Amino acid sequence: MEIRRALPQYLRELLHCLKMRSKYAVLLVFVVGLVIIEKENNFISRVSDKLKQSPQALVEANSTETTPMPAENGSLASLQELDAAFSQLRSHLHNVTLQLAGDEDPGPRRHVLLMATTRTGSSFVGEFFNQQGSIFYLFEPLWHIERTVTFEPGGANAVGSALVYRDVLKQLLLCDLYILESFILPAPEGHLTPFMFRRGSSRSLCEEPVCTPSAKKVFEKYHCKNRRCGPLNITLAAEACRRKQHVALKTVRIRQLEFLQPLVEDPRLDVRIIQLVRDPRAVLASRMVAFSGKYETWKKWASEREAPLREEEVQRLRGNCESIRLSAELGLRRPGWLRGRYMLVRYEDVARAPLQKAEEMYRFAGLPLTPQVEEWIGKNTQAPRDGSGVYSTRKNSSEQFEKWRFSIPFKLAQVVQDACAPAMRLFGYKLASSPAALANRSFSLLEEAQPSWVT
Repeated sequence: MEIRRALPQYLRELLHCLKMRSKYAVLLVFVVGLVIIEKENNFISRVSDKLKQSPQALVEANSTETTPMPAENGSLASLQELDAAFSQLRSHLHNVTLQLAGDEDPGPRRHVLLMATTRTGSSFVGEFFNQQGSIFYLFEPLWHIERTVTFEPGGANAVGSALVYRDVLKQLLLCDLYILESFILPAPEGHLTPFMFRRGSSRSLCEEPVCTPSAKKVFEKYHCKNRRCGPLNITLAAEACRRKQHVALKTVRIRQLEFLQPLVEDPRLDVRIIQLVRDPRAVLASRMVAFSGKYETWKKWASEREAPLREEEVQRLRGNCESIRLSAELGLRRPGWLRGRYMLVRYEDVARAPLQKAEEMYRFAGLPLTPQVEEWIGKNTQAPRDGSGVYSTRKNSSEQFEKWRFSIPFKLAQVVQDACAPAMRLFGYKLASSPAALANRSFSLLEEAQPSWVT
């Protein structure tokens, strides 16, 4: 106040004038704002009225030959163009959705675990899920863990391996493929690896966008079968897993069903476990061909008697059969945590009626069986008799599943029957009492499957 009184008179008058002008300026801005808001409200009301009209009314309005009014008709034209653009966008999104999920409602996300042992036909059965376009399928991802983490058989170490396998399985079912980077050798660089085990056995890892352009001077050890791809980008693979509607994994490296309870009870997962078994006599005959070096003792004992059959070999066979039997008995008891989530399947039943068993497995998993899966089964179960390799998934399945009866010596069959009798009885495999009975094709070694095997 004192400072203002000290100013000359003309400056005091100028300040008063500016103060009055600022008041009027604020008032003017307020009035202009009200006018603009009112105009916008009127425009929004007109737009709302137009949107409420029927499509036919809008067409008639657009076809009326009148002199266009610059403001209102221009706004309506822009609105119609915007509406057309949104319609095209909705149509495009609908088409993309159909391409990704199929014409039918895919339903909730399922997680299928195919649990087996080596040489039980698991690669063949795994293809039933690999061929379904909405399923992200992985072939033996636990192979990497077995190669890098050493566990002695039996006791606490066996429990430790089962826990590691279970935890890795959980992350993979959740599409966390980065968990494998700790086990792949050599270690991936920048989330890229040319060493993903049997990558070519997973369609999801060999289709776009996971299949990137091949890189020169990079050797892909487990390359895709029908196209050349660059090193596996684990980030792209994880993204592809999340885009797929369902996830399926095949493993022969975990047998203790009880260790999977936390995985089944995880609220993020909807797990279905299919345990695949096969006649242990057929399994041994197949392993002696596929893993010849590991079964030299068995072959020499059977043919030349040069080397005695070591007791630890027989005990290992007995232990394998018992672990399979105990898991199956647990599943068939139908504990609360496993009810509706466990299915026991014999490979022999799949070989005799592959499409029927595929339908049963898909129904159990709550998934639709697609024409692509049916077509693959038709093409790959009628292969020529001499066209099936050791690791082939193409088989004349109705003839192949009993071929072992004419290649295994009866004395080896007896060893298996003695070691695995409890499991064989549970799964409905009959014992052969003589070489003639073993080689007699008219004598069935297979009892009928039990309906109770689907829980």
